[in-house]
Amino acid sequence: MTTGSWLVLVDLQRIFGEPTSQWFTPRFDDAAAGAVRLRELFPGRTALTRFLAPEIPAGAWVEYYQQWPFALDPANADLYDLVPALPPGDAVLIDRPTFGKWDAATRVALGGASDIILAGVSTDCCVLSTALAAADDGVRVRVVADACAGLSDADHRRALDVMALYGPLIEITTVEEILTERGLGR
Repeated sequence: MTTGSWLVLVDLQRIFGEPTSQWFTPRFDDAAAGAVRLRELFPGRTALTRFLAPEIPAGAWVEYYQQWPFALDPANADLYDLVPALPPGDAVLIDRPTFGKWDAATRVALGGASDIILAGVSTDCCVLSTALAAADDGVRVRVVADACAGLSDADHRRALDVMALYGPLIEITTVEEILTERGLGR
């Protein structure tokens, strides 16, 4: 098992960041700016996740994609790219066709990580799903509130409040608190 925290940046992709996308997340740019600041603190210990639509949806996902057919259109494939501010570099890339990005394969890819700092979009979907799965797996999860964005400010706040109920497995923090922890705060 590794020591030290891993930074896991969830779904900071064009599909959620471009205002013309049907999945645009307001305040995406704020979350991405916080993620960029955090990434500098975790060289070689950053994971970037991407939500990718399956080639052929199965189960309940069939109905989901009937509501969002644009997401399966090959002409929109480039929308799944990470935003330019967060190039892969030395990061571990985690692609999943699911909201949650934490599973046994993710834990192995992160060298058995037991402590993650989580940021990204959307707070009320993929961040929440990832945080709960990691906590259930016994991982200490710190969600960086000001480096996340929800579908609305109210949804963002509700998701943070729900995750806070899982303390001490899940802790809500800020970019400044992480910077201070690493000796770089004000």
